[in-house]
Amino acid sequence: MSKFGIKNPETDLGEIGLRNVREHWNLSVAELTEMTLNQNQGELSANGTLVVDTGEFTGRSPKDRFIVEDDVTRDSVDWGEINQPFSSEKFDQLYDQIMGYLQGKDVYVRDAFACSNKEYRLKVRVINEYPWQNIFVNNMFIRPSKEEIETFDPDWQILAAPGFHANPKVDGTRQHNFAVINFTRKAIIIGGTAYTGEIKKGIFSVLNFILPTEKNVLSMHCSANVGDLEDTAIFFGLSGTGKTTLSADSSRRLIGDDEHGWATGNVFNFEGGCYAKVINLNPEHEPQIYGAIKFGALLENTNFIEGSRDIDFENTDKTQNTRVSYPIHHLERTVHSQVGGEPKNIFFLTCDAFGVLPPVSKLTKEQAMYHFISGYTAKIAGTEEGITEPQAVFSACFGAPFLPLHPAKYADLLGKKIDENPKINVWLVNTGWTSGPYGDGYRIKLPDTRAIIKTALEGVLENVAYTVDPIFGLMMPAKCPGVASAMLNPVKVWKDKNAYYKQANILAQKFQDNFKQFENEASEAICAVAPKVRPDLVS
Repeated sequence: MSKFGIKNPETDLGEIGLRNVREHWNLSVAELTEMTLNQNQGELSANGTLVVDTGEFTGRSPKDRFIVEDDVTRDSVDWGEINQPFSSEKFDQLYDQIMGYLQGKDVYVRDAFACSNKEYRLKVRVINEYPWQNIFVNNMFIRPSKEEIETFDPDWQILAAPGFHANPKVDGTRQHNFAVINFTRKAIIIGGTAYTGEIKKGIFSVLNFILPTEKNVLSMHCSANVGDLEDTAIFFGLSGTGKTTLSADSSRRLIGDDEHGWATGNVFNFEGGCYAKVINLNPEHEPQIYGAIKFGALLENTNFIEGSRDIDFENTDKTQNTRVSYPIHHLERTVHSQVGGEPKNIFFLTCDAFGVLPPVSKLTKEQAMYHFISGYTAKIAGTEEGITEPQAVFSACFGAPFLPLHPAKYADLLGKKIDENPKINVWLVNTGWTSGPYGDGYRIKLPDTRAIIKTALEGVLENVAYTVDPIFGLMMPAKCPGVASAMLNPVKVWKDKNAYYKQANILAQKFQDNFKQFENEASEAICAVAPKVRPDLVS
């Protein structure tokens, strides 16, 4: 049994059941890169970025995520399709099988932190089967000092063994891959999939349980940045809405791009890096992300331009979900502590393919809670098999797959935070279509959205007149510097007003249908701000 790298000398993996393995502890990215190449598990791009293929799974598998049901979770987890119960006995059985599977193999161990705010910090030990997975962990978690590693005693551990396949009939899984969280043993086991996002989202799910219930901290699937006046802004949004792109603003410093906590007095990053989609990555529109792709970053499921080692960012042969992970210090402008003050502006980003939501609208507290619980965006025709017209997508709190608690719990915390900070502005920003639905209208240009965000951050929109949309009840600004005034009210840029109201009623009904599942937990005030179906507006 060999050991390489820095570790706590008192640590023995045999204590957790892992014996007869070749241990590699907290290795450098260079060492892990060399091991990956020697094992033919990756290739280097022209600029030295490691490129790997995650194999069968190029994204998360939410139907194969489970939480152990026991005394800790039984009465608090919101059980259902997202949070599927798993027995303690089956967890122990799978855990022991993974331990047996790893015997005789190399394992790559990394000690790391989650949460930049030390008051809420978790010490996490991750044990990987593949060396490049360990690069991902180094990039995405907060990196301890040498002295901190030498005394490291983990709060949680993660075992990620892609080569181990479960037997569904025996092990209680749906298929051979799985990710199971055990809050009593404080352990996550992942098998049958090499997609690295399962690792980071596992700990995100843990924090989404611990922080709201034990610490009164709102955990959030959002990006966050800070301006020169130390004004913090947070950006919620599902995939494809522009969350990472819009928060990576060269005029502001990034706190983090995906997962944060909002405690009394501050917003803090859970992570030490970024995990960005790179499909159609453009150095002109996203220069910070493009510049972060260099040695130390890890590209997943991309292809080279034929005859070269240059990345073909437009190639989707493997997946639409091509990704890169990189440590946050690869970006030029960041908040070193990864902690900011109370937010002054909150942006809910939605890609509305129905083309009926305004480019920007200001929300009341109740509307903010309603749209937070709803978590709306839309898929467009052609993105998935069978989608031939815009399809509404609702993901509670803009992160339903990672929420162990009922969405209303997180919304209640958001409402309390807004009450405690009455000067906060909450904005709904449509980064999708206008003047018509997808196929007829056009997508709002990124420079227009950037101008809207900039104007809101500068406080200009606090001093303009507003009109109220008759269906969605949204307050739309009459003017916004840098944006044509006509487009601020979407009905004005549709050629056929009758067609607009028909389409708006369709989306309003979808909002209502989706929210029925939350009505028993949401207050009357929140339910009252739901979009109204207005047949009287259609002639």
